[in-house]
Amino acid sequence: MGKLKTEEFVVNMGPVHPATHGVCRLMLTMDGEKVVKIEPVIGYLHRAIEKVCENRTYPQCIPMMDRFEYVTSMSTNQVFSQACERLAEIEVPERAEYLRVIMLELNRIASHLIFYGTTAMDMGALTPFLYGLRERELIIDLFEMTCGQRLTYNYIRIGGVSKDIPKEFIPKCREALDIIEGKLVDYEGLLNENPIWLIRTKGIGHLPAELATSFGVSGPVLRASGVDYDIRRDDPYSIYDRFDWKVAVCQNGDCYDRYLLRLEEIRQSISIVRQALDGLPEGNIKAKVSPKFKPPVGEVYSRIENSRGEMGVYIQSDGTTKPLRVKCRGGSYNQLQALPYFGTGGLVADLVAIFATLDVILPEVDR
Repeated sequence: MGKLKTEEFVVNMGPVHPATHGVCRLMLTMDGEKVVKIEPVIGYLHRAIEKVCENRTYPQCIPMMDRFEYVTSMSTNQVFSQACERLAEIEVPERAEYLRVIMLELNRIASHLIFYGTTAMDMGALTPFLYGLRERELIIDLFEMTCGQRLTYNYIRIGGVSKDIPKEFIPKCREALDIIEGKLVDYEGLLNENPIWLIRTKGIGHLPAELATSFGVSGPVLRASGVDYDIRRDDPYSIYDRFDWKVAVCQNGDCYDRYLLRLEEIRQSISIVRQALDGLPEGNIKAKVSPKFKPPVGEVYSRIENSRGEMGVYIQSDGTTKPLRVKCRGGSYNQLQALPYFGTGGLVADLVAIFATLDVILPEVDR
């Protein structure tokens, strides 16, 4: 009796599959349940944000940047404002720098809480999602208290921030940090030694450091592969060099390490926010910047450490009120680009776990 022969077939995962976190289409070549080939298909969400910014004044670009990567909109505000400030040599008041760091790290925590919940939910666990969203709400309440918005903040502006924090912000923030820090024990108790979680994540989706660096992968995904690199420490911006904190690094580069690393980053962000609250000085919250802001002729590239890796903005100025050229960089694009080279060989269920732990946000890819 002859050997049974099977044929490869193509399956579309997405573009509206819940595990693709937006509108990403993965064309999978399958051999049974084994993934032989992955072809990411992007562009379903393209909104031409960069071109729109070239037809807006510099201050009008800030709300557009909110939409560039809406899960951490404070970061998008920061990276664009920072580029403008470097181009025009604007000195940001010290109080504004502290407020920026507080908001950036709170937004990083909120982003990692979403990661914790959605990653577990993609693999069939609902409780972590409810836990993560519950604690994230504490941070979103702080943002709403400060700037009136819960998702797209338009808070960090060229020269500083739009408004000062209310007097009840600091005690509420300290309370939220204490709660989140305490709940991390519950998060770890749910998953760290859960046998199903270990089977789904340990040794799954190994991303070698050499492959990660060759594709320009950055952020938590890079550090989970053993590369000790963080822009906040290695190319400091704002006032990050004033704080005492550690860069979280893991060695195995699998789904489990990518999960563990982000929980440790939450702890480090909590430490940074506490230090910033302790050292928050009095003073102005914004430098004097004209509504008709005109930076000198030139070009600049500004980058920061976003919760998904290196986020950058390139601006070319011709001396008018509108940028001549705007180009954005997000960490999600590079991670998605590397996926076909390390995500194959396993089952389709493994691919769901791998994609989830990359924490790709499609608006950052389809700019």
